Amino acid sequence: HIQKIPEHRKGEPIMARKYVYGMRSKGFAEGNQPAEGLLEAETDPLDVALAKIAELNDKYLRKVAEFDNFRKRTDKEKDQMFSMGEKSVLEKLLPIIDNFERGFDTVQDEDEEDAFVQGMRKIYAQLIKQMEDIGVKPIEAVGKEFDPNLHNAVMQVESDEYPSGTVAQELQKGYMFHDAVLRHSMVSVVS
Repeated sequence: HIQKIPEHRKGEPIMARKYVYGMRSKGFAEGNQPAEGLLEAETDPLDVALAKIAELNDKYLRKVAEFDNFRKRTDKEKDQMFSMGEKSVLEKLLPIIDNFERGFDTVQDEDEEDAFVQGMRKIYAQLIKQMEDIGVKPIEAVGKEFDPNLHNAVMQVESDEYPSGTVAQELQKGYMFHDAVLRHSMVSVVS
């Protein structure tokens, strides 16, 4: 018959039980010597088979766990590499956005209706929309309290409009990519 393994013993290898014939419950026959004709020990084949099954099952479970850990680790590494690649490409697009904005700053009011200017504004709007869809958003800076996690102060200025420690001017726009800073805002801060 097959015995159930106690709950606290599960996972431990089953040792083959040995049966010694001719033993009394308190030891060997008189004089602590084996009785005549006593077989030294006999291993039950069922116990050997159960021990082997338990050993193989333990190896199998360890391999499954090892493979699962490997899969999780490689998925995480793949996600990190993909994210780093995204960030690298997005950082290279930021100067293009800066150049569009610098160009728009030089457009005269009478040239606003020019087809070329209108076309450039549409391309810029499409680029900004795609960046926002990816998860890139500009960092609010002017009028906000200086935050070294978001802003890079390059100079201090006097201001009657803003209190001390407030961003007075944004020299270069900063951007967030999801919850991480893609590029810090370059700002001047009220002293």
